[in-house]
Amino acid sequence: MKEILREVGMIARALDSVSNIEFKKYDLTKGQYLYLVRICENPGMIQEKLAEMIKVDRTTAARAIKKLEINGFIKKNDDPVNQKIKKLFPTEKGMTVYPFIKRENDYSNKVALSGFSESEVETVFDLLQRVRKNVEKDWEFVKKGNQRTY
Repeated sequence: MKEILREVGMIARALDSVSNIEFKKYDLTKGQYLYLVRICENPGMIQEKLAEMIKVDRTTAARAIKKLEINGFIKKNDDPVNQKIKKLFPTEKGMTVYPFIKRENDYSNKVALSGFSESEVETVFDLLQRVRKNVEKDWEFVKKGNQRTY
């Protein structure tokens, strides 16, 4: 069997490494840009939904969110109906950095897909979505404390 996930992992780590280097000047540390982008694109979301989107556990998300809040990129607001719920919003500082992160992402996409036809790009996208959906099923299963059989 071809080592497809190894290839996907290498691509993800290389792009993450580049992003971490480039975003250092904005005081965004390892991976925080992922959280900031999702909050900017979905203002008012809750921490649990954000963790699910990024595919990390709640503790990992909580640490990243706390750092973003301390560094002034995001703020937490109480839900008007349920005071226990904290909604996440980008601050002015967060919204100022967002366009740079978006441009970097668009550029990385362009570089990664250079030489691909429009049809090939669609095929890669469709296939990767299918892979992600398959993996999500296992992720949910294990996250609930179950053990996979292999």
